[in-house]
Amino acid sequence: MEGAKQNLKVQIWITVLSLVLFITKIVAYYETNSLAILSDALESIVNVVAGFIGLYSLYVAAKPKDLEHPYGHGKAEFISAAVEGTLIVASGFLIIYETVQNFIYQRKIYSLDTGLYLVGATAVINFIAGTVCVKIGNRNKSLALQASGKHLQTDTYSTLAIIAGLILMLVTKLFWLDKAIALVMSVFIIYNGYIIIRKSLAGIMDEADMDLLKQMLVVLNSNKRDNWIDLHNLRVIKYGSRLHVDCHLTVPWYLNVHEAHVEVDALDKLIRQEFGDSIELFVHTDGCLPISCPICIKDDCPVRQQPFKKRLEWTLDNILSNQKHTA
Repeated sequence: MEGAKQNLKVQIWITVLSLVLFITKIVAYYETNSLAILSDALESIVNVVAGFIGLYSLYVAAKPKDLEHPYGHGKAEFISAAVEGTLIVASGFLIIYETVQNFIYQRKIYSLDTGLYLVGATAVINFIAGTVCVKIGNRNKSLALQASGKHLQTDTYSTLAIIAGLILMLVTKLFWLDKAIALVMSVFIIYNGYIIIRKSLAGIMDEADMDLLKQMLVVLNSNKRDNWIDLHNLRVIKYGSRLHVDCHLTVPWYLNVHEAHVEVDALDKLIRQEFGDSIELFVHTDGCLPISCPICIKDDCPVRQQPFKKRLEWTLDNILSNQKHTA
């Protein structure tokens, strides 16, 4: 819950900052009449709109679980990221449209040095804000905050390219570069919008996060307890910054309910230590069968029926399966 509140506070500052930077770029455009600067300003319109959308989604996501939403409101972040990605793609196509228009109706460019100073200032501020936003978003597992931060970083890269183009135009007087830069940046912007949409749809459709599962496998294999004979049917679902994890844990069949729960608590503690407190863990315990003996690493098992053969290394293939494993 604290992470969700922090996400909301950061998004408020990002939204205010986006509005200020947008106004700065509009001033730079009116000072220069540069199409490249206009493309940067158009993308900043998306920053402002996306900032307010992200702000609302994080407000909703920060709400506690209730009877109507037993898994919380975290899915709102995925919807926000999808809308933001769509707006980014739209801004890319809008820049292409404006560039084509400028090929038809030529516009004079002036006061490039003033525009250079204004746009340069926005680039520095954008980069710092985007880096902080992505860092906090990664720490709190917030897709909406990550999307906002990456959007600001993308804005920084495009602004740097525009600055380079402005400097080149000042030196060479080749003003056709204004259009070329705008076209190149539009493709870059559209691609980044697609990446954000792709990730948000993966979250909405509960697509498995293979990178996260691989990280979890490393932790589980490195900290395997003697009573953790097998682990299978592992699933991780994201609800915004909250992770819902469920799996089947095979333990010795002779453990009583309390003893089996000790193993579940140990598994829960391990995962929380590595991946944060925003986790709901649901574990179904299975009693071991004779087929489990060859992979059981418990040395002092009093009821072993088959000799130990080899330690089972959990992999994506066997841990996602709904079948108990054997040697």
